[in-house]
Amino acid sequence: MDHLWSPWRLDYVTSTGTTTDCVFCDALGGGQDSLVVFRGQTCFVILNKFPYNNGHLMVVPNRHVASLAGATEAELCELIELARRAEVALTEAYGPHGMNMGINIGKPAGAGVLDHVHLHVVPRWNGDTNYMTVVGETRVLPEELFRTADRLRPLFERLSR
Repeated sequence: MDHLWSPWRLDYVTSTGTTTDCVFCDALGGGQDSLVVFRGQTCFVILNKFPYNNGHLMVVPNRHVASLAGATEAELCELIELARRAEVALTEAYGPHGMNMGINIGKPAGAGVLDHVHLHVVPRWNGDTNYMTVVGETRVLPEELFRTADRLRPLFERLSR
């Protein structure tokens, strides 16, 4: 029998979901600084700690704001600009066949962080939904998050010039 080890998921699967702190606000304060790949004027880009695929990024306003309706014009503009840079950086780094981009507002819509809006950017490959995902309800990610961050940071820096 083969064993797949993904020890970073233990926190997620054993979490009660009752934290009072915002993971994105913590990240801005340096709490998850190693997963932040780029900081802009009003928004930042961070790796998803529990990714769907390698390179799963989130573009997040610096300000704790619950929805797009509450965001400023500057935040909205930078949110989309950083999503565009994420598309370019992920294409260069990984060569995906496509991408999912989306925003979930509210628990019924699937938001994992309810009060701090964020845009997911998920690279996709033909066949990335396979038997492990469908039957085993397991994801196999071939690259550690910190290596992904190290791979993407220089690309975002270059794209910001």
